[in-house]
Amino acid sequence: MKKYSIILVSISVLITAFASCKKSYLDEKPYSLYTPLTLTDSLGFEAAAVGLYNYESTILTYSSAQGWPSVWQVGTDVANATANQQGIEVPYYNYAQLTSTDGAASYIWGKYYALINNANAIIANAENPSTTKIGTVGKKQVEAEAKFFRAYAYNNLATLFGKVPLITAPLTTPKTDFVRAPLDEVNNLIVSDLTYASANLSDLNGPGNVKLNVQGKPIGRANKYMAMQLLAEVYLRTGKNDLAEQQAQAVISSGKFNLIKARYGLRAGGAGDYYSDMFVYGNERRVQGNSEAIWVLEQENPSSVVGGNTDNAQQRRVWGAAYYNIAGLLPCDTLGGRSIGRLRLSNWVLYGLYPNGDMRNSQYSIKRRYYINDVKNANYGKIVPFTGPDTLYKICPSTTKWGAFDPNDTFGYAMIKDFIMMRLGETYLLLAEAQVKQGKTAEAAASINVLRTRANAPQVSASDMTLNFVLDERARELIGEENRRQTLMRTGTLVERSLRLNSGDVQHPTTGLADKNMLLPIPLSEIQLNKDAVLEQNPGY
Repeated sequence: MKKYSIILVSISVLITAFASCKKSYLDEKPYSLYTPLTLTDSLGFEAAAVGLYNYESTILTYSSAQGWPSVWQVGTDVANATANQQGIEVPYYNYAQLTSTDGAASYIWGKYYALINNANAIIANAENPSTTKIGTVGKKQVEAEAKFFRAYAYNNLATLFGKVPLITAPLTTPKTDFVRAPLDEVNNLIVSDLTYASANLSDLNGPGNVKLNVQGKPIGRANKYMAMQLLAEVYLRTGKNDLAEQQAQAVISSGKFNLIKARYGLRAGGAGDYYSDMFVYGNERRVQGNSEAIWVLEQENPSSVVGGNTDNAQQRRVWGAAYYNIAGLLPCDTLGGRSIGRLRLSNWVLYGLYPNGDMRNSQYSIKRRYYINDVKNANYGKIVPFTGPDTLYKICPSTTKWGAFDPNDTFGYAMIKDFIMMRLGETYLLLAEAQVKQGKTAEAAASINVLRTRANAPQVSASDMTLNFVLDERARELIGEENRRQTLMRTGTLVERSLRLNSGDVQHPTTGLADKNMLLPIPLSEIQLNKDAVLEQNPGY
């Protein structure tokens, strides 16, 4: 919100300055994203809608603080920061440093409110009766797209911060009197937006036409199942478990998606397995054979597609091991490109999570050993022994999901790879969670066993079913994909699971974690700028 105030004040200053100019200087109409004048026809709405995807991409690819992806993983049950940490992630395992001036909390607050404001501009103009250059159907479609993103942003804000200011119209003047709305009001808006989105977003075509959706737009655009999946998560967060079950089951029963159970795509004839095939760049999209994909935020290499991505995504560098520090190991495609190991999977994940035979723990999904690959090295082809701190970040076991090698960028500063935001594997986990919370343990076991059958993992029974087991299974299935911190905050388990499963890391142990950290602090800068009303801080901060 600070950003809006600054922008709007700046615009006001410019308007005042230009007011003394002759009218001839003001003859041109401003056509920019800061004015509703562009949102009058289908082209304007289309550009603004595409901008929502672009803006979400800037959140995921943020690189000014390279430890950004670590914020959402370290200090939880699945990961720890290494000696190669960047800095922004430190308060998320050393919780005494998590205060109202925290950079990560402030950044995500501002980004989601900017996304909300952009969505509000689309919604307001689509609902405006004077907008007549686009038909009723077109208005509903673009409004549904904007409402999905508004709901997505508000759901994340509510999960991370609890009560938040509710803004449903685009800001047109400076505003310094925000108040936090009751959580029920925020949740009601989210549900309303997603209900509208699920009714008006496009359906998907069958397997014979995977390039376009039913509305004739690229398959990467929002579809009704994205709204339904997010609605299932919202219902779980708000305790409406029966409704969550209905939404998840509807996605599964739609017949539009299938779990990947056979090799496919670019590496189908090489080393690997069908689970790891899903995370190869070039295999991640529905049009590329990923029948499990519900929402994939697509990225392109800007060297071949102008504007193909937004910033320099750091996921590969954060999640992958810093093997390039070992003499005789060169960055290459089979090692996933150059990483720097800013985080390490927890010992619980590496040594206590996966049962024997689970495909999700194969060498193609979690890289555990390295072999000298420099042909000039006398030890070419030999296994790299573990010595000293090697297993802590240089050749620590790591997920391969973010591996991506660009031969034109062997240093590998930026990762060019799609973001799988939603897939059917998670839908089964949301379904199982909803069933467990209703006491339907036999049904939950059946849902979990669908994934375990696909992974060649042992079957489970009703007696195994608890919320903790479902969260364990989420880690098995979604390690490296889900925002683990947000999942544990949503389920109220961050403190208990993090301390029980991952508090004693040798390099950077989790310290100071307390119940107050179930929510993030409201940014102090927002409180201070909000001079005409009280923007309450979360307890303990």
